[in-house]
Amino acid sequence: MQFRPCIDLHDGKVKQIVGSTLGYQDKEIVENFTSEHDSSYYASLFQQHKLTGGHVIMLGPGNVEAAIRALQAYPNGLQIGGGITADNATKYIEAGASHVIVTSYIFHDGILDIARLEKLVQAVGKERLVIDLSCRKRDDKWFVVTDKWTKFSDFEVNAQSIQQIENYCDELLIHAVDVEGKRSGMQEELVRDLAQWTSIPTTYAGGVRSLEDLIKFKSIANGKLHVTIGSALSIFGGDLDFQKVVTYCK
Repeated sequence: MQFRPCIDLHDGKVKQIVGSTLGYQDKEIVENFTSEHDSSYYASLFQQHKLTGGHVIMLGPGNVEAAIRALQAYPNGLQIGGGITADNATKYIEAGASHVIVTSYIFHDGILDIARLEKLVQAVGKERLVIDLSCRKRDDKWFVVTDKWTKFSDFEVNAQSIQQIENYCDELLIHAVDVEGKRSGMQEELVRDLAQWTSIPTTYAGGVRSLEDLIKFKSIANGKLHVTIGSALSIFGGDLDFQKVVTYCK
């Protein structure tokens, strides 16, 4: 189990946001934290602690410059997502990203577009691609949600679909959308399912808020999954000490 850190960017600033409140015109965005430091500060911090595989997520427009600053501060140490397409993916790899992360580009109109996925693989290579299968539960099944988590796709996350999607990517990133950013505890059922279904490096994000949660996560996942922690971390205004997380996961 590795600790995979994150840098979430909104309006060019490092923030922690309840992701499920993005994408709605009639909903107020819930911001847990806005940093006084820029993206390169966090990238350098993660490099100092030799944390690899962390992700930079661009939440909407106005974040490209800040994202590239982070990538240049920690070359080949961070992944990047948010608005990634086959046309712009190479730009971010050349700027220093180890991988690009994609969801909505390949899941559009409610379905998985294999042609777009293959085009992306052709652009950067399977070894540099992370597929984000962020999901919510509906009718007792997990489904990928897209467009800032506002739309259900028809792509069910299960053992069979994960086996299929793993052929196209190097890693998976999966946000538990209903608990992400809320510091309310992880979605244990999803953690348990992912540990059974995945066979490539997979990072879970959503709800881990304490060292006790982290210990429980490792036990439920049998050490198989990596973990991201955002709003709960001390470096993002939370109560969970960043150094303790780094030390425990190492």
